[in-house]
Amino acid sequence: MPGTRKLGRPTAHRNAMLRGLVTYLIENGSIETTLTRAKEVSALAEKMVSFGKTNTLASRRAALAFITKEDAVSKLFNVIAPQYAAISGGYTQIYKLGPRRGDGAEMALIRFVNLKDEKAEEKPKEENK
Repeated sequence: MPGTRKLGRPTAHRNAMLRGLVTYLIENGSIETTLTRAKEVSALAEKMVSFGKTNTLASRRAALAFITKEDAVSKLFNVIAPQYAAISGGYTQIYKLGPRRGDGAEMALIRFVNLKDEKAEEKPKEENK
């Protein structure tokens, strides 16, 4: 459930940080951050993609209320959400990268699932007969 981790910050700071991370994820497609932040961002990003899939004025306004840049919202509704029209969840992946050098915090890479790669992997390879 999103929002249960406090991440060592006051509520307003935490919400602003998560909004910024979700916006950056939509703009760039992947983020390298700590594992706990990645888990929170994943839940919120999947909610934004669900808004993009409904593609109504109300869902666009709800996304604009959370995402900090209008260009990111238009990319979400026009590019990202149509890719996931056939599936109902699991739009992001989290890869563990190991500990951070400075303080040993567990780092992770969060990115959107690339559906083209998964479809290519599912195709059986032809055997030479």
